[in-house]
Amino acid sequence: MPSQPSPVESPRRAQIRREAARLFAARGFLGVGVDEIGKAVGISGPGLYRHFAGKDAMLADLLVGISQRLLTEGRRRVEAAPDARAALDALLQGHIDFALDESALITLHDRELLHLPDEERHRVRSLQRQYVELWVTVAREAFPGLGDEARAAVHAVFGLLNSTPHSAAAGRDDDRAAMAALLHRLALGALASAAATVR
Repeated sequence: MPSQPSPVESPRRAQIRREAARLFAARGFLGVGVDEIGKAVGISGPGLYRHFAGKDAMLADLLVGISQRLLTEGRRRVEAAPDARAALDALLQGHIDFALDESALITLHDRELLHLPDEERHRVRSLQRQYVELWVTVAREAFPGLGDEARAAVHAVFGLLNSTPHSAAAGRDDDRAAMAALLHRLALGALASAAATVR
């Protein structure tokens, strides 16, 4: 089942994944052909089949792969943190980096998840639920006042982080740093406000 990226990815395969994500996000999964993806990376359309079984496999690889990567990296960050607040800061930074640097994957998920076969779609949903629960656990520890509101607050933070990059220009490095810092402050503020409101 070619749905997850290989642990050590070849440069060509990584290039195909980037271009497929960009094209699918810009024109839609159904609006992009294998030949067009091949042209974008400088190989023939049929040459892509040495790296992926087909266009469906590329989509599955992208969506399952990013869900797995977010969960794995999130767990790593939490385990490395000395306390709950540091863990929350680390989770925020990781998700902000993803949102700012890989916004095409956010668009892809929002628009194209329905095109995945049932098995891969269920896999994405399962990984996402585990990622949310990781955040909920850490958010409750960092802001004990959240209680039962933690899950809704975490989803609201995801909405904030995942929607902002669509309106943010890539810009210079200092622009990105300023946007990252703003998103971090807003997300923490949202969680702290929710905790204070519950009390």
